[in-house]
Amino acid sequence: MGRACAWQLQQRGHQVQLLDPGLNGSPDPNSGSWAALGVLMAQVFHRSSGRGWRLRQRSLSLWGEWRQQLGAQGWPLAWQPGLLLLASGADDLERQQRLVASRQLQGLPLELWGRAQLDALAPALPAGAVGGLYSPADGQLDPGTAMAALLGDGLRLGLQPVCDRAERLERQAGGWTVHTSGGQTLRADAVVVSAGVSSASLLESLGHSQPQEPVLGQALELELAAPTSWDTAGPWPGAVVWQGANLVPRTRASDPGGARLWLGATLEPGDQADPTALAQLRTLGGTAPDWLEQATVVRRWQGHRPHPLGQPAPLLAALEPGLLLASGHYRNGVLLAPATAEWVAEQLELS
Repeated sequence: MGRACAWQLQQRGHQVQLLDPGLNGSPDPNSGSWAALGVLMAQVFHRSSGRGWRLRQRSLSLWGEWRQQLGAQGWPLAWQPGLLLLASGADDLERQQRLVASRQLQGLPLELWGRAQLDALAPALPAGAVGGLYSPADGQLDPGTAMAALLGDGLRLGLQPVCDRAERLERQAGGWTVHTSGGQTLRADAVVVSAGVSSASLLESLGHSQPQEPVLGQALELELAAPTSWDTAGPWPGAVVWQGANLVPRTRASDPGGARLWLGATLEPGDQADPTALAQLRTLGGTAPDWLEQATVVRRWQGHRPHPLGQPAPLLAALEPGLLLASGHYRNGVLLAPATAEWVAEQLELS
């Protein structure tokens, strides 16, 4: 979120300092950004109005523009279009049917897929899937390439990186002072706080209560046993969502062998990883097809999602002149980054 806001502000002619202890190439191992799988669920969102809906649609559109802008500067983003949301029973199918009808009225292309269409895909999907909802406009964006691009192009535009951690915010006449854990004193006309769960403690001393809690997520990268590959006949149309788990093919662009899969992520209140939750994810709760059971785990990681307490996600607030909060995106940080950055820029330019 911080890199997206910084890049957008630089694009609009502002001078920006980005304060982030992970800028030295050693990000926090529990960082939600680096742990994200980047599945963008905008048009399959269950609502059709309200702030959440508007933010998702605006962000999906902006990601298309940002991919072009960053690609033109030599920072191509790894993007897989298409998302298949599987139905596990009659209730799921009914909800998907209602959503398709609603989206048709809005002129948005969603498709209902039957079991025969699912059976034609390879490798095989979970046998319990009775149908699916396909969205060609949604998809998956690799968070790592996106964050590298936003930082790299931001530096080209004059971004000032500060590899340190914010410790305390202090009001000053006409602006703000940020005191860092490394002993630095940074001054600015305005401050945008996008520090995840840590945002709450930074703001509490200023009299702003914006509590958040960590919700841990664990994910896996799997090596598929030969000859399983995404390049076979009838490949998946993109990322697949099954009972809350995301299955993301590592296609030829992201994995030359075309035989790896990202699987994630768990939902675990707190900051301690539960091996039982990871085991349930690994087997899809006992519904994993044989090829997935036979795959080899080659990497495991985890991160904390910032979940707002008592307020809906995300937390977008102009708390006082020159102090903005852009945090608490919970499970949609990658998706909502562009719309959040646009909101931040507009708020700062109004003041």
